[in-house]
Amino acid sequence: MPKFIMWGSYCEDALSKRTPYRQDHLDGLASQKQQGILMTLGPTKDNSKVFGIYEAATEKEVQDLVESDPYWKNGIWTEYEIKEWIQAF
Repeated sequence: MPKFIMWGSYCEDALSKRTPYRQDHLDGLASQKQQGILMTLGPTKDNSKVFGIYEAATEKEVQDLVESDPYWKNGIWTEYEIKEWIQAF
C-alpha cells in the first residue's frame, strides 16, 4: 500500500488554542493508528510544523483524514501538503 507524508503548519499560540480540541484530535489519531493508516504524527520541537506518515490507498484518503481532524477544522493547523513517499530504508 502507498505511503504518504504530510507536512503542515500550526497557528500562532497553538499550544493554548488547541486545548478545547486536543482530546478529540488525539482520539482520532489513535483510531487511525489502530486501523493501520497512521504510522506516526507529531509536531516539531518548536511547535511550528506538524509531520505525519500515513499508509493509505490514495492521497485523497489522507487529505480527507487531515481535513476532518479537529485541528484543521478549527484553524490549529493552518496549511498542509501531502506527498507520496517512497520508503527506501
